[in-house]
Amino acid sequence: MTTKGFKTGPILALIFALIALPGTGWATCRQALSIGLDISGSVDATEYRLQVDGLAGALLSNDVQQAFMAMPGAPVRLHIFEWGGMGTQRDLVGWIDITDAATLQDIANTLQATTRRPRQIQTALGVAMLYGAGALNRQRDCWRRTLDLTGDGKSNQGPRPREVHDLPEMSDITINALVIGGAAGGSDALSGLTAYFGAEVVRGPDAFIETALGFAAFQDAMERKLLKELQTFAIGNMKTQNQ
Repeated sequence: MTTKGFKTGPILALIFALIALPGTGWATCRQALSIGLDISGSVDATEYRLQVDGLAGALLSNDVQQAFMAMPGAPVRLHIFEWGGMGTQRDLVGWIDITDAATLQDIANTLQATTRRPRQIQTALGVAMLYGAGALNRQRDCWRRTLDLTGDGKSNQGPRPREVHDLPEMSDITINALVIGGAAGGSDALSGLTAYFGAEVVRGPDAFIETALGFAAFQDAMERKLLKELQTFAIGNMKTQNQ
């Protein structure tokens, strides 16, 4: 099986076999992935729908679905929340193992049925990082833990991202970002915001930033980012239940 540069070769075939063996003690979750969607005041009603429905569409992409299903014996565990100002964090999808296409379809249906709450002007990125880290720290049996934050602006409320970046609760968590630049602002504005997220938000040896020039490009960018996250398989992060 191949998905855009990802091949299940001999090494992964061996891993599949090990997972299937009784008594091996391998953890059953290969990655905990928490996705936080920016619903701050700069995101209007149309942009909100492009973002939430864009995530739903990306999850239903054939390539993304194949990447989720690449290791049936060790599924990805998914969590989706939205964030804006302080106190606005809300889970849209609680932790769930992605075991089949029907599960992804149910998640997409939930996202498409989600309606926006009243907007807040503030953007509390540091708080969003702490919220996502708290959720991921409840999934320590997974080989890899990844926080995936979308954002179209800089933090202006609560602790600065750099103030929480290296707190103990962030240990062993990779933070990636999908930065959305206003299409009207052009590539220069997007570059500046990307540099900010690079300096303040992303962390971890494999951390990266994906970009979208406007919310209309969000779904394609989210698909690219999910493929990269799901296809980054760190054997060194495997844990056994007996350790």
